[in-house]
Amino acid sequence: MNNNFKSGFVSFIGRSNVGKSTLLNTILQEKKAIVSNKPQTTRNQIQGIYNSDDMQIIFFDTPGIHKHNNQLGRMMNRDANRAIKETNIICLLAPCNEYIGNSDKHIIKLLSERVNTTILILLTKVDLVTKEKLMDKINEWKDLLPFKEIIPISAIKEMNLDILLKKLYEYLPIGEKNHLIENNDDVSDNTLIKEIIREKILNLTEEEIPYSVAVLIESINYNPNTNITDINAVIVVERDSQKGIIIGKGGSMIKEIGIRARTDLESIFDSHIILKTFVKVIPDWRNNPRKLKELGYS
Repeated sequence: MNNNFKSGFVSFIGRSNVGKSTLLNTILQEKKAIVSNKPQTTRNQIQGIYNSDDMQIIFFDTPGIHKHNNQLGRMMNRDANRAIKETNIICLLAPCNEYIGNSDKHIIKLLSERVNTTILILLTKVDLVTKEKLMDKINEWKDLLPFKEIIPISAIKEMNLDILLKKLYEYLPIGEKNHLIENNDDVSDNTLIKEIIREKILNLTEEEIPYSVAVLIESINYNPNTNITDINAVIVVERDSQKGIIIGKGGSMIKEIGIRARTDLESIFDSHIILKTFVKVIPDWRNNPRKLKELGYS
């Protein structure tokens, strides 16, 4: 037994679109969370597990904390707030190249109540600013909260991620590997497939669509003899006009969504994917508790 082995829970939090999912995927070297340049991409807490010879980290990539105007938004903020309370280490992510806004200040207020929790700030996108701008940003943040560490990083360029992991090891408690969590795997196939499809919709459609779309996986059937996986998925929107955008002229948009999703899914599952997608209108589903539950938000 390694007496210096450490294990625990680490949450990535921050406002929408600060790079939490990108950082998680880069550290784990596999796709666990979807990535988009649209805010509020992550809707569920995505769990990923990092293992090394001397530590195990259970990561949570939380939904971006934001001003909400529907039941889904309230649930997303609830999940992020819960992560703040139920973790060993909180990593607050904030871009080096952006102003400290009202959402950031709201998160700082929430974190100021967690006096017994280790809090690090990760200044992301460090590759996009000069050293002078970085120092200015460090000075801005350091007076807002007594952070244990201020670590400039770039997930895209993989800058300072080794330093981040060393610091996480330093602050994690001594403990054994959590085999129960490992065996109850992190992201289910169902969740991963629907999130990959939603990612392609986010990246291909206009401002209005991303926030009113959900994906329901109706069936996944794998044939080991042919190494073919058949997937039936329903894309849910709130209005007929949104359905028309998702389908596109002559079915061009839904075809492109399917092509991009299949490419990712075949790489992840090492299987030939046959993906059938349908579009369904459910008015105001984001404020309907029963529909939210059916779509996997609870």
